[in-house]
Amino acid sequence: MLWAAQGSANREQRMKYDAIVVGSGQGGNPLAYALADRGWSVALVESKYLGGTCINRGCTPTKTMIASAQVAHYARHAARWGVQAENVRVDLPRVVARKNAVVASFRGGHEKRVASRKTMRLYRSHARFLGAHTLQVGDDTIESEKIFLDTGTRPEVPPIPGLETVDYLTNESILDLEEIPKQLVVLGGGYIGLEFGQMFCRFGSRVTLVHLGNQLLAREDADVARELQKALEAEGIEFRLNSQATKIERRGPQLSVTIDSGRQRETITGTHLLVATGRRPNTDDLGLERAGVRVDSRGYIEVNGRMETSAPGIWALGDVKGGPAFTHISYNDYQILWGNLIEGKNLSIANRYVPYSLFTDPQLGRVGMTEKEARASGRKIKTGIHPVAYVARAIERDETAGLMKIAVDAETDKILGAAILASEGGELVQILGAMMLAGAPYTALKGAVYIHPTLAEGFFGLLDSVKPVERSDSFSP
Repeated sequence: MLWAAQGSANREQRMKYDAIVVGSGQGGNPLAYALADRGWSVALVESKYLGGTCINRGCTPTKTMIASAQVAHYARHAARWGVQAENVRVDLPRVVARKNAVVASFRGGHEKRVASRKTMRLYRSHARFLGAHTLQVGDDTIESEKIFLDTGTRPEVPPIPGLETVDYLTNESILDLEEIPKQLVVLGGGYIGLEFGQMFCRFGSRVTLVHLGNQLLAREDADVARELQKALEAEGIEFRLNSQATKIERRGPQLSVTIDSGRQRETITGTHLLVATGRRPNTDDLGLERAGVRVDSRGYIEVNGRMETSAPGIWALGDVKGGPAFTHISYNDYQILWGNLIEGKNLSIANRYVPYSLFTDPQLGRVGMTEKEARASGRKIKTGIHPVAYVARAIERDETAGLMKIAVDAETDKILGAAILASEGGELVQILGAMMLAGAPYTALKGAVYIHPTLAEGFFGLLDSVKPVERSDSFSP
């Protein structure tokens, strides 16, 4: 049902829809399209660009620029492969222009998809709840019994003294730089900090990365994190672990960052500063309290396994609900919502299969449990580890940094999780992920035929290395 009433004074429009989708990310967009294709009247609300974080400020622009950085790396080090390349120079404005063209192409595809659906209306404004099923969107008031929130996240800026007085960068603003920083200081050793740190190191910046924890990528096993750190240090990135930025100030053309490791204080300088210390949900200005939607202590919308919020008829999907913040997980949120809402299934986001990748070089492809998580689960487990330096294809490519690692249930031989740190780790780990989905034992791959020479051939060595391990509460690989 769709209706409108127009007030005579402020000409406010009031519309009722079968569904309202707030946010056009990788969960909200396909949901809105699918509902409209089913004949529902759908309001899609987006305050800025269609496509959400992934297309506009995340996966698409960063991976496009990472590809340029990889080419620069190959060219600058071409002599390693017996190739002479001289006067290698990165033209950052052209890199950014190429990135912008790819983003515009993807974004334009969504514009066409929205325009082609006659029962869908796009509202380009910010949404705020007026009541349980009523939203103010610009000058319009819209209503629906079914509302889906996909508003995503934004950079979290820590309260560091002096930070507000300098022109710091975030993962969004750094994408538009058109000059290569001479000295880039990165705060944060997570996915964003590591990807941008290596990217700009390869563009030609001197990079120093400051991280609060005692290892990069705190969720990963320590041996995997150490191996990645070693590879990045070999490219010239300097790390300050166990260190907290306590003061930031501008000194002429330089930024001064004071860091404290607990044992000593140090001042490092740079021309540019990237703050990559985390994300926060876009929930603080939605008026959720008027709809009865609860959030947790960090502002993420609380949901059950079916992504239902505390308010009947309101769902949350994508990064705004917390949990794994990956594009493919946002899309899977849509798949689960659609299955439950339209197909009458009873699907849940609890304990779902979650593969992901860190797009450094070498890439870290991950699926399932880490070794430390497998040990903590109380299971009897087996583990295997195999250096990439032993893989023929890696040797031929002269890209031998990294390792392959697997955790197995000792009683069933089923794969619990894997980490592949290699030049194509994100691609490789999905082979093991498929085995997990099939519920097959790891031994099924021991007799597999792998194309020679490929990186996947390294699974021979990895699976042969699998051995039972003793449980230890103090495990630290």
